[in-house]
Amino acid sequence: MRRPRLPRTRTEWRRTVQVIAALCTVALLPAVWVQIAGGGRVRTLADVPAEPVGVVFGAGLTGGRPTPYLAHRLDAAAELYRAGKVRVLLVTGDNSRTTYDEPGAMRTYLVAHGVPSRQIVIDDAGFDTWDSCSRAKRVFGVRQAILVSQGFHIRRAVALCEAAGLDVYGVGVDEPHDVTWYAGGAREVLAAGKAAVDAAVHPPPRFLGPRDPHVGAALASR
Repeated sequence: MRRPRLPRTRTEWRRTVQVIAALCTVALLPAVWVQIAGGGRVRTLADVPAEPVGVVFGAGLTGGRPTPYLAHRLDAAAELYRAGKVRVLLVTGDNSRTTYDEPGAMRTYLVAHGVPSRQIVIDDAGFDTWDSCSRAKRVFGVRQAILVSQGFHIRRAVALCEAAGLDVYGVGVDEPHDVTWYAGGAREVLAAGKAAVDAAVHPPPRFLGPRDPHVGAALASR
């Protein structure tokens, strides 16, 4: 097998640099799409328009309780509810095994922070952002919503939910720029590629299931 060799001439070096630059540009195109598609719909808690539903994406549990990042998302969602910006909260996360109930823990946290249980709806098959967006529309009948997540994730969430057919705004929760924040930002660059494919192909969620009437019922009860 012939081993690759380093460029030897100035022309070869120039071509190599051009190829690398082209590959980097192509690799970053999905991340650019995410920023453009999602950035124009991101607001603050104070200036986001009111919508019927708030969608909170999972961010992991520690000892059965929300991680600090997830707790901050839930705090923001509770504030939206208290301010009358949303009437129902749809909490979406992973409940694929009996020992890990992310949306259940999210509901428990919200109830403890003053949100009535009847105004919280659980999506226990939100295994990733696309699944959560697709199921919000196809299973729960959500058409308009405010999405809640960290700033590094919210643009991708907005872009994917718009691609899934929802009319959404996003609220990005502020966090200190610590190791977790930088890791999340780096992950977003990699996740943008899958997001672009999901938006183009519209794959079915990992688990679709029947229509769920609870969001509509909760809205009707207000």
